[in-house]
Amino acid sequence: MTLAFSKVAIIGAGAMGRGIAQIAAQAGSQVWLYDTQPEAIAKAREAVFQQWGKLQEKGRLTAEAVADYKTRLLGASSLQDLAGCELVVEAIVEKLDIKKSLFSDLEKVLAPTAVLVTNTSSLSVTAIAAALQRPGQFAGYHFFNPVPLMKVVEVIAGLKTDAAVCQRLSDFARQMGHTPVQAQDTPGFIVNHAGRGYSTEALRIVSEGIADFATIDRILRDQVGFKLGPFELFDLTALDVSHHVIEAIYHQYYEEPRYRPNVITAQRLAGGVVGKKVGEGFYKYVDGVAQVPAEPAVPVVDNIPPVWVSPRAARRMELLQLLKDLGAKVETGASPSPEALTIVAPLGFDITTVAVVERLDPARTVGIDMLVNDAATKRRVLATNPATRADMRDAAHALFARDGKAVSVIRDSGGFVTQRVVASIVNIASDICQQRICTPQDLETAVTLGLAYPLGPLAMGNRFGPDSILEVLFNMQTVYGDMRYRPSPWLRRRGAIGLSLMHTED
Repeated sequence: MTLAFSKVAIIGAGAMGRGIAQIAAQAGSQVWLYDTQPEAIAKAREAVFQQWGKLQEKGRLTAEAVADYKTRLLGASSLQDLAGCELVVEAIVEKLDIKKSLFSDLEKVLAPTAVLVTNTSSLSVTAIAAALQRPGQFAGYHFFNPVPLMKVVEVIAGLKTDAAVCQRLSDFARQMGHTPVQAQDTPGFIVNHAGRGYSTEALRIVSEGIADFATIDRILRDQVGFKLGPFELFDLTALDVSHHVIEAIYHQYYEEPRYRPNVITAQRLAGGVVGKKVGEGFYKYVDGVAQVPAEPAVPVVDNIPPVWVSPRAARRMELLQLLKDLGAKVETGASPSPEALTIVAPLGFDITTVAVVERLDPARTVGIDMLVNDAATKRRVLATNPATRADMRDAAHALFARDGKAVSVIRDSGGFVTQRVVASIVNIASDICQQRICTPQDLETAVTLGLAYPLGPLAMGNRFGPDSILEVLFNMQTVYGDMRYRPSPWLRRRGAIGLSLMHTED
């Protein structure tokens, strides 16, 4: 096999640079590691050697392979030492002027055919390349930490990048054992852009007083299958990183409402409550273990009232069958009796609006989120409205917990929790496709590998139904009057005519 790049330089000896150097050497390239701090180079090489040693101890590498890799990872004392390199990967501080200066210096040292790339996660590839003599030879090459384990890399074309350069970088990514996805030069590229819906919508739910951090995390893990709830994820990545990413993408898109930041993260960052690494974030940590508050106990209710289900409820037949399976006495009249617990299951609307529109007694009305098929979820989510009586709330909680499935009760919200978070994820992903930032296939690959979602966002939209996601967004826009929830044309058109969200135009 012929390597796409046999001589590679990595500039920056931090965790990212070390990781890229490790996988490039393992692919067979000769790698030079350079940093302005010579001691950092020595520490970085030793750290990589230790990683190889651990892999050898686990039987995943042979002693011969480790010895070979070590000969391939060298230190460089100056930029002049990189003159013969075919590829130079920059992984230094995220400051535009420093990066531009570095690449201008590199152009003077390297051959005209050399490819220069930046590992930036937040800066414009085109802006970094603006002062270069050969911008066609420059691209973005965005890896994720920890590089050896995160198997996706974004290959980003600036306005003047040669398409052949991106193809060569994609080939090299595969040779290093990674999966390349190609993106246009836009804020957040694919992964950081697509991830905005999950985090910012969860923050908005908390800011409306609908549920606490732990409840939202439980709902999104159990109803949708996310490995980490949004606040667990914030604590892992730390707000001193993630808050700045949220703000950067929002401002780079000229205050697009879909990416709006939240004062919650700004305040917690100012107070130093940034996450697990400092022992306190959205959760407190003792010996590295999150201290999660216990779930509220299921109320003890001696007599469950009869139950009446709105004829407009989502998945109404499934809901009626569920109630029968739970042993409820189901009323079948055109309207509920004066004693009945009234159940509604809206998409996008809040419980208050449904009670008013359907002329139901709000004191006896409770909502249930039926976006997800009940058989496919580990948790049921109920919502009260401001007038719901405590006895009706407790009766609904006790009834829906009868078979042992977890139940969360939240305050009134357009779209509950799952509907609004999933709809935001799907909508942003749809608009990424609408803007032709990348192909639907590369979007799905980038998100599943880069964010570890249970499904790609477009596949998620297809599973729950593009028409249902559209309904959630239209109704949430009515409830909140916020352009944040306006549907992307990609989603609106495909949802309206029954097409897969993966469908591309000829």
